[in-house]
Amino acid sequence: MIMRPGQQLLLPASPVFIWSSLLVALLLNIAPNMAGMGRVAWLPDFLALTLVFWGVHQPRRVGVGAAFVFGLLMDVHQSALLGQHALAYTTLSYFAITVHRRLLWFPVPSQALQVMPLFVAAHAIEISIRMIAGGIFPGWSLLLAPLLESALWPVASVLLLMPQRRAPNPDENRPL
Repeated sequence: MIMRPGQQLLLPASPVFIWSSLLVALLLNIAPNMAGMGRVAWLPDFLALTLVFWGVHQPRRVGVGAAFVFGLLMDVHQSALLGQHALAYTTLSYFAITVHRRLLWFPVPSQALQVMPLFVAAHAIEISIRMIAGGIFPGWSLLLAPLLESALWPVASVLLLMPQRRAPNPDENRPL
């Protein structure tokens, strides 16, 4: 892959780190329900954010199948209509993989603006399926979730790429 000027060369991503970060994101999504708060509409979907991140950075390791399985797990946990999150996550993952080459050419703040429509579409899919099935509208605070998810994109980029960054090496004779 051709890199933009000034971009740091990264180490390969560890599959153990990728899957453990997805499990931690799943636990972060489950935590408000376990604490008795219930599902708050404006909370960001950490699992969607992590799926998009790994779909952009490692599309061969985290794909649509993983998004479908994690979506079913979220459906079962939240007692939602079976397939609601699965459809939203697979659509989200598909479009993240589709734009991953173009997206990596931009700096991280611009990436955050470009993944916001993906998050808006995923939430629109979830709410439309919920409303078609006869659910109630969670309120307009739902519009904050995609904004928070795209605002968390730079934080996710720093945290999830941290194990792949090379330590600065003062040796001038080594090209990489």
